[in-house]
Amino acid sequence: MIGWKIFYLLVFPGLLFTGVLGLIVGWVDRKLSARLQFRVGPPFFQNFNDFLKLLGKETIIVKDSIKSVFVATPLAAFGFLVLISTMIGLALFFHEGFVGDLFVIMYLLMIFSVLVILGGSSTGNVYSSIGSGREIKLLLADELAFILICLIPIIKSGYQIQLKNILEVQSVQGPFISSVSGAIAFVIGILCIQAKMTLPPFHIPEAETEIVGGPYMEYSGPLLAFWQLNHYMMFVIYPFLLIALFLGGFDLHGIGILWAVLKYLLIIVIMILIKNTNPRIRIDTALNFFWRYATPISFIGIILAVFGV
Repeated sequence: MIGWKIFYLLVFPGLLFTGVLGLIVGWVDRKLSARLQFRVGPPFFQNFNDFLKLLGKETIIVKDSIKSVFVATPLAAFGFLVLISTMIGLALFFHEGFVGDLFVIMYLLMIFSVLVILGGSSTGNVYSSIGSGREIKLLLADELAFILICLIPIIKSGYQIQLKNILEVQSVQGPFISSVSGAIAFVIGILCIQAKMTLPPFHIPEAETEIVGGPYMEYSGPLLAFWQLNHYMMFVIYPFLLIALFLGGFDLHGIGILWAVLKYLLIIVIMILIKNTNPRIRIDTALNFFWRYATPISFIGIILAVFGV
């Protein structure tokens, strides 16, 4: 039993699976983005080469930084993402989990953003501090809307707070996206994960032309490699979470395998299209969008879910 738990955590659906798939989907992102911009794009193994190359580079630690926080945050963030991917993967692929695992996933995803803020704030660099400040504002902007859209499948499943049970309800009633409240939550969810991954138009904390990479500016070598790997792993974690909450999960039997791949690619392509068709917005515009539009619409979705719409 312990051996299987280690396998789940380190191989599938945890560290190895999420890391490798994340790097591959990161290549899909770069390649498709290049095609949309009339460029060729990188070769298939470019992300793997970049990651391995950074592992062999020197880590430069800024003299004025808080060294323990500077070093610990990317590694802790990586550990949290491995835990999250394992919990989501166990529900999707093995129909296993524990009561309240959805709440734990939501909590750990928020902690990841907090670690980005701590890492950027510990460098002693003014641009990193500005990026961390923007990350705080973006977290305050999108977090409530994200929590609200996660509550909608809980309500529609009869107040189940375990991913496995939410998936079982959808296998009987059909995917929640087929309802009005589910469709609303799915659309808002796409925008929320775009912000949580700081993808355009919400790449405000990094903004290379303004603050030279923001929270990650002073990172180099293996620490930067782990921040980049964390980013690519989120290309797996967030779409899988949306699939579990709104698209009925995966049926890995026969033609269901193809349908599972199409579900995942649909979300990835939507994210990439949004990324490549929208310019970066100001932080006040992001706050205004999430608090004035996304959050109230999410509240409407919750009301509709309560009434079974």
